[in-house]
Amino acid sequence: MISDRDSEGEDHQRNSPDFTVALQTVGCKLNQAETDFLADQFLQAGYTIVDPDSPATVYILNTCTVTHVADRKCRHLLRSYHHRYPQALVVAIGCYAERAPEELARIEGVKLVVGQRDKAKLVELVNSRLLRSEAHPAKEGRPLAFPGRTRALVKVQEGCNHRCTYCIVPRVRGPARDVPEDEIVDQVKARVEEGFQEVILTGTQIGAYGGGLAKLLERLLNETGVKRLRLSSLEPQDLSPDLLRLWESGRICRHLHLPLQSGCDSVLRRMGRRYTTEEYWQKVNLAREFIPDLAITTDIMVGFPGETEEEFRQSYEFCRQIGFARIHVFPFSERPGTPAARLPNKVPEPVKRQRKDKMLKLAKLSAQEFRRRFLGRKLEVLWEGQKNGLWFGYTDNYLRVFTQSDHDLRNLLLPTRLTRELDRAPEGLVGEVEFVHLVNSKFKFCGVLNPVEGVWGDDGSH
Repeated sequence: MISDRDSEGEDHQRNSPDFTVALQTVGCKLNQAETDFLADQFLQAGYTIVDPDSPATVYILNTCTVTHVADRKCRHLLRSYHHRYPQALVVAIGCYAERAPEELARIEGVKLVVGQRDKAKLVELVNSRLLRSEAHPAKEGRPLAFPGRTRALVKVQEGCNHRCTYCIVPRVRGPARDVPEDEIVDQVKARVEEGFQEVILTGTQIGAYGGGLAKLLERLLNETGVKRLRLSSLEPQDLSPDLLRLWESGRICRHLHLPLQSGCDSVLRRMGRRYTTEEYWQKVNLAREFIPDLAITTDIMVGFPGETEEEFRQSYEFCRQIGFARIHVFPFSERPGTPAARLPNKVPEPVKRQRKDKMLKLAKLSAQEFRRRFLGRKLEVLWEGQKNGLWFGYTDNYLRVFTQSDHDLRNLLLPTRLTRELDRAPEGLVGEVEFVHLVNSKFKFCGVLNPVEGVWGDDGSH
């Protein structure tokens, strides 16, 4: 669906010799991958990509509607674009735009709302709204709207054929549709040519890839030179020995995000999830057998309708026993039109907050226990950027590492010895980058880089 609001006072933008567009994303990695793709399209149409905090001709927000918190954030960002730059064309796209276009169109300053089914025509729609000819020379280079990115996102499918009772995604994304294998291979090759060391395969449910996820991964390993492949998320039932054997290549990240949602079987049944806690446990054990030092991360919902204290206790205890590397904890958020919205016995908000806080404390402890297993070990870190004099990056099993260096480490994949934990926020490990010998790169040296020393503020900020 497309909603278009006429407005006055845009002539100076339409007549600008250099049309600029700022793109911003709320939500999942699939949303971010689609935003990246749109940025490429606008570059090819002759637009200049700018940061969302900069003045622009057009502001485009790729929205999320998975929770009411995401809805609120989207509305806030859309209003902020208009308040800062009243003459700009403000555009809402994505899942929230698909679910409630009229609601977004009523926000002051929003002049164009484009749902999922029409996003492929976004450049054409924006050109038309700006009275701009499509015959403009393409801009060269990758989008500058995402500075410092060292990991590329590649969409392999979207949509879902399942109907979890709490989930709005099938309604706003539609049924599962695959990106053709050849197109995915070409995209990964292109990202490698652009210098990306890591490619993340993303989608609504990538384990349901029609041609077979294992077959797709084999092609990417055999036909591209990508150094790291990371999978954004899998369902536990997607895991099989044939798939897990591919990790023997050493090029697929030892990190699986397996959404659990609840560690209690009765709650899982009400949610419409397609596994029991015993089946989930079996899949975790299978994955750990095939992939040493595997990081398993998950999502946990608290306060689902009807969740009793005993059901929450069971969920908490199951998460404790699994030993997740990270847990994303969030309270149940009623989504209009979903079966869960009609369920009785809603959990009061104060109880949701209490359960969330307790589960977050477990998440912190569980993450700390996972990190400590790697102290003294040497792992490769993909260094992503620098902030307040600190370089930060990630291991393939998703440990966040910090170090100090006078050298430019950005986008370098370097062996690093993990020496100690940070004694304050943000959580992570301190690393020493060991023996680096780079030829035809930004620098050449051998030795050990100094670890982090005395660079944190009292509040743990960085």
